[in-house]
Amino acid sequence: MSETQTLYAAFAARIGAALAALEEEAVLPAGTPRDAVSVEPPRDPSHGDLATNAAMVLAKAAGTNPRALAERIVEKLAGAPLVESAAIAGPGFINLRLVPATWLAELRAIAALGPDYGRSPIGAGRTVNVEYVSANPTGPMHMGHCRGAVVGDALAALLEFAGHRVIREYYVNDAGGQVDVLAESAYLRYAEALGTDIGEIPPGLYPGEYLVPIGQALAAEYGDRYLDAPADEWRPLFRKRTVAAMMELIKADLALLGIHHDVFSSEAELQAAGKPAHAEAWLREHGLVYDGHLEAPKGKEVEDWEPVELPLFRSTRFGDDQDRPIRKSDGSWTYFGADLAYHMQKAESADELIDVWGADHAGTVKRIKAAVAALSEGQGRTIPFDVKLVQMVQLLRGGEPVKMSKRAGTFVTLADVVREVGKDVVRFTMLTRKPEAQMDFDFAKVVEASKDNPVFYVQYAHARISSTLRKAAAEGIAPADEALDRLGAEELALVALAAQFPREVEAAARAREPHRIAFYLYDLAAAFHAFWNMGNDDPAKRIILTQDAQLTAARLFLAARIGQVIRNGLAILGVEAVEEL
Repeated sequence: MSETQTLYAAFAARIGAALAALEEEAVLPAGTPRDAVSVEPPRDPSHGDLATNAAMVLAKAAGTNPRALAERIVEKLAGAPLVESAAIAGPGFINLRLVPATWLAELRAIAALGPDYGRSPIGAGRTVNVEYVSANPTGPMHMGHCRGAVVGDALAALLEFAGHRVIREYYVNDAGGQVDVLAESAYLRYAEALGTDIGEIPPGLYPGEYLVPIGQALAAEYGDRYLDAPADEWRPLFRKRTVAAMMELIKADLALLGIHHDVFSSEAELQAAGKPAHAEAWLREHGLVYDGHLEAPKGKEVEDWEPVELPLFRSTRFGDDQDRPIRKSDGSWTYFGADLAYHMQKAESADELIDVWGADHAGTVKRIKAAVAALSEGQGRTIPFDVKLVQMVQLLRGGEPVKMSKRAGTFVTLADVVREVGKDVVRFTMLTRKPEAQMDFDFAKVVEASKDNPVFYVQYAHARISSTLRKAAAEGIAPADEALDRLGAEELALVALAAQFPREVEAAARAREPHRIAFYLYDLAAAFHAFWNMGNDDPAKRIILTQDAQLTAARLFLAARIGQVIRNGLAILGVEAVEEL
């Protein structure tokens, strides 16, 4: 194992070499696929340090039973450098026990790689377009947008860390009726800024006070030019200006969370450029759009329903329960028609597409997946497409629901939450549960200084390490790797957990699940706190031993490396590794 090759990668390569040798001996057919072969910690630590399923998944190709193949693999692994023993367990799993020097080498690898420890080449430079947030530009960001924003941003960072090229994209829904309502709401505030008593905001318009400064800006620029003008004169201008102002507000809110997108794609520009029409023509050419009639609504009869001929996408060919219209009866594009063209546009510059949506969009997933499948088929290439659905967050304060914001009109703003508890608390908390699970965000609990608060517990571990290193430096002791062989079983167990970080990164990236990194960091922090607490019961277990500078330097080296892994993991999540709390 080279100094900068991480442990799991090294042993995966070693097992790969053993399998290649068995291919040369004709035990395995040449070119046998090995994608299902894994190297991971055994479920029971008493069984060893590493386990592989190689014999289990390759026995059929070898034409033998798993245990027989396992025996041949063990022959190749036994006696290899750093392997203390190789044993067969159960129906054919292979357990490896490693010599202590393995873990010491891994500590040095962490030191050598520093912020790059855990990076993976599995993405192979493939371009992934991750679209997230994409909130309608009708107001400031609220906590309904927050979880998807954090999940999408952390996923983008995770994929980059795992060797992908990532495009972070925001789809601006600036076409359609809601934008006209926004323009009318801004016009009302414009009139108010010019001295008109507007009274109560009429139902159907946006009541939030965030539109007041926009109305004032429009009044300052245009005076009373549009005060009594017909709507057709001011609506296009007010729509454009208000959407632009809303997007600046949204970008500022996202910046509070440390979120910045690479691309902002406008639905209005997409339509103005004729992209939906182009998509329709392309799909018709490939037999995927036809003119037909929708089925009558199921269930309760609709008295005024009449069949209307519409252009329909053949989504049933791809698993949907019915074909979907891409235009309305008035000729305007349906949301699906515009989204189809948008995904077609994204696919032109990416090898894979990932959308992060709110759970309320679950009904749209099947048809959009059908559309992307159609595009893949038509372009003669496979475009992997995944949709991550994110459940809503319930805001609580001491267990009680949080009241709504007057400024926002109907919701709690993201900016207010971030300013109260901080970016790191918001981001980490949003990743402490799987995105498809419901989440409560209690203002009291997320700032609690206890092990029940994951963000505190992880940051406290890093702060403890930083404090220990500062204290040792004040006493003239620095981390050093000269006496790492004096580290005991407890210390090596901590290294073994830290050594899992690279494989956790790869597993999380393959599953497109950044929350796995948050879970791992909590486990690593818990292990470090347990190690630290041993020193409270036994002074000989303390990291700093003034009477033994050599052992202290080795333990400091270990602590510093644990701190490095925590920093690397937090960086993926967009959370700061604090030096003190």
